[in-house]
Amino acid sequence: MVEQRAVPLDTVFRALGDGTRRSMLRTLADGEMTIGQLAAPFAMSLAAASKHVRALEDAGLVAREVRGRTHWCRLVPGPLAAAHEWLGFYERFWTGRLDVLERLLREDDARRSSTPPTGDET
Repeated sequence: MVEQRAVPLDTVFRALGDGTRRSMLRTLADGEMTIGQLAAPFAMSLAAASKHVRALEDAGLVAREVRGRTHWCRLVPGPLAAAHEWLGFYERFWTGRLDVLERLLREDDARRSSTPPTGDET
């Protein structure tokens, strides 16, 4: 039986707070990669790349498997779904606020276009 542990969103967002780690996750969306492959675009050492991968592992975003002497990484999307769900509330909030703003601007435009000019405008 596989035990699933809930990773706090703080840990997920902390891991996502680094641009290098976000880029690594984006790369892993294409499939498994080795630590060396993940490190290559950043001209960083394997040790530095491994630290980034470790932060992603701690957040539950990446699973690492050692095959021989090579460390293979793969994306684990579950915690991203939880973060997306949490962010969804704010997406709905801002969409609602922007809808209200659009409505007010349209009402203002309609009022301006229906009001005859007073002749005072220059």
